[in-house]
Amino acid sequence: MKRVKIAAGLCFADYGHVGDQVAAATKGGVDYIHAEAADMYVLPNVPLMGGPQVVEGIRPRTHLPIEMHCYIRECSEQFIDITADAGANRIILPFEYFLGGAPLAYLIKRARNRGMEFGLMLDCVTPASFMEEAIYWVDRIHVVTHDIDEKNWGWRRTQVPMIKELRKMIDELKPEVELACDGGISAENLEPLVEAGTDVFEFSRPIFRNPDNSPANREQIIKNVKKLRKAIDDAAKKVFK
Repeated sequence: MKRVKIAAGLCFADYGHVGDQVAAATKGGVDYIHAEAADMYVLPNVPLMGGPQVVEGIRPRTHLPIEMHCYIRECSEQFIDITADAGANRIILPFEYFLGGAPLAYLIKRARNRGMEFGLMLDCVTPASFMEEAIYWVDRIHVVTHDIDEKNWGWRRTQVPMIKELRKMIDELKPEVELACDGGISAENLEPLVEAGTDVFEFSRPIFRNPDNSPANREQIIKNVKKLRKAIDDAAKKVFK
C-alpha cells in the first residue's frame, strides 16, 4: 500500500514553544517539518512570518527533513545559501513570481549545489499546465488547495481534477517528483485527495491547534498526528486495494 506522507506546517505552531512543538510532531510520526517564510506582499495577513532563523532554531530538535516554503516574490542566490546554512533540506518557491525567467534556473542550480531539493508551489488559481516544462527541474510540486471562503474553510473541490492531472503528468514525465497538497485539509475531508494521487499532505492547524484553536500541548500534538495518520492510512486502504 502506498504510504502518503505528512508534513507538519509551522504556520499555526506556537512560536513561543516552536522547538518543543517540532519535537512533539516528530515523535508523533510526521515525515517532514514544513517551515514557512513570508514577505510583506504574498501573505499580507502573516507578514514576515518565519524564515531561515526558525529553521536554524528547530534544526537540533528533529532528525526529519526540514522544508522551507517561501511565500515571497523575490529571491536571490544569497537567500538560497542562507536557507541551506540554516539546515533546510528543501526550498519551495511560488512559481507565479518566477515563471519564464532565467533567474529561476540559477536559483534551482544554487539549491542543488548546496544539497537542497527544490519545489515549486502552484497558488490558488494557477493551472496545472504551468508545470509541463518545469516538472523536469523540480523534486516537489506543491499545490495550494484551500478555498477563499473563510466562513466555510476547506479545500476547493475543483482541486480534484487538477491533482489528477498533475498525478498523470508526474507518472508519465518524472515519477520521482512528490505531489503535495496544502491548505484546508483535515482528517475528515482528505480521502478524495488521496484517491486523486496526493503524495504529501501539509497540515498546520490540525496538528498544532486544539479544537478551540488554542495552541495544543505536546501530548495533544502527538494525538493529532496519529489521528491524521490513521485517516490517511484508512483512505489509502480503500484506494490502493
